[in-house]
Amino acid sequence: MANITEVPVAYKDAGTELRGYVTFDESRQGKRPGVVVLHEWWGITRHVRDEARYFAELGYTAFVADLYGEGRTADNPTDAAALMNSLMSDAVLVRARFEAAEAQLVKHPTVDATRIGASGYCMGGAVALNMARAGHDLRAVASFHGNLTARVTAQPGEVKARIIALNGADDPFVSAESIEAFRKEMEAAKVDFRFVNYPGAVHAFTNPEATEKGRKFNLPLRYDAAVDKQAKAEAASWFADSFR
Repeated sequence: MANITEVPVAYKDAGTELRGYVTFDESRQGKRPGVVVLHEWWGITRHVRDEARYFAELGYTAFVADLYGEGRTADNPTDAAALMNSLMSDAVLVRARFEAAEAQLVKHPTVDATRIGASGYCMGGAVALNMARAGHDLRAVASFHGNLTARVTAQPGEVKARIIALNGADDPFVSAESIEAFRKEMEAAKVDFRFVNYPGAVHAFTNPEATEKGRKFNLPLRYDAAVDKQAKAEAASWFADSFR
């Protein structure tokens, strides 16, 4: 029987205190793949911690990265946008925060350091894609309802990760033009990728709190249980194939 355990982890990046979580199945023996889990613009919430638990249930060790530092979170779009823009405007900082989390994951005694992936949600999805584009040594990357626009365009022979992007077809934050540009970029760079568009789904379809937040702040956010289940299954298959 699985014994999923979540442990808070304090770590640092250039003097900034970071507060993440490592989640794994204590009943499982031996080393296993590791997945860096990257949060939405709200910061580390119950949702992203549950996503890490899902990966632990699949048999992986997951590490929830603190991209903002000091465990900062936002409960409204104004503060969330401020935190996101401060982070995402600094590509060096984004990479440093990702690598700090990855280092914590890799050194965990349950992890096979040769089999590392990343999974991101909304803002975190963009971070995951950009780490793959930059040639980070990852086996697989999954982006759930993430921005597809490249910060650094993928180049042939540089992308090591297999990439899956899971998108809501009715997400107003992801334009048809950005989808086409993403496809062309991946094909030109000869990346092993898959793009899945879910009809009727909008932004944040994996987050059970999205519908309430959408109503509260008049934003196009909505949880979709059926699409969430489908997308998780797609990602699970993608990671299983990638970690063989």
